[in-house]
Amino acid sequence: MKFTRKATANWKGTGMEGTGKISTQSTVLNDTQLSFKTRFADGVGTNPEELLAAAHSGCFTMQLSFLLNEAGFTADNLDTEAKVTFEDGTITTIVLDLTGSVPGITAQEFSEIADKAKQICPISKAINAAISLNVTMV
Repeated sequence: MKFTRKATANWKGTGMEGTGKISTQSTVLNDTQLSFKTRFADGVGTNPEELLAAAHSGCFTMQLSFLLNEAGFTADNLDTEAKVTFEDGTITTIVLDLTGSVPGITAQEFSEIADKAKQICPISKAINAAISLNVTMV
């Protein structure tokens, strides 16, 4: 399977005082505000690190679901929070906090399958940062 997705960004002005907009092909983001404040403070809008966290948590969780199904399990619920750390101009770490409810699976099986999902998720493979995973079964 091969496909291409796209997004666009526009920026006007300086890095600190300028403003930008981000749009996605699906239009889920459509001229969504991007600014110094949305990236480095608490402004209204989004930022690249938040978008990376969303992409990684979604990709990992979907990959995990596929791997669980291949192993004969179906999750009742999977929740993943991705925390992206930006430090001195570099994304240094991403922490995936996973909580899941999967009938019939042992904690060890769940942890092993989750670790495999972390390794093979396309977003994980595209990132040059340390990625850690915390797993909680409920």
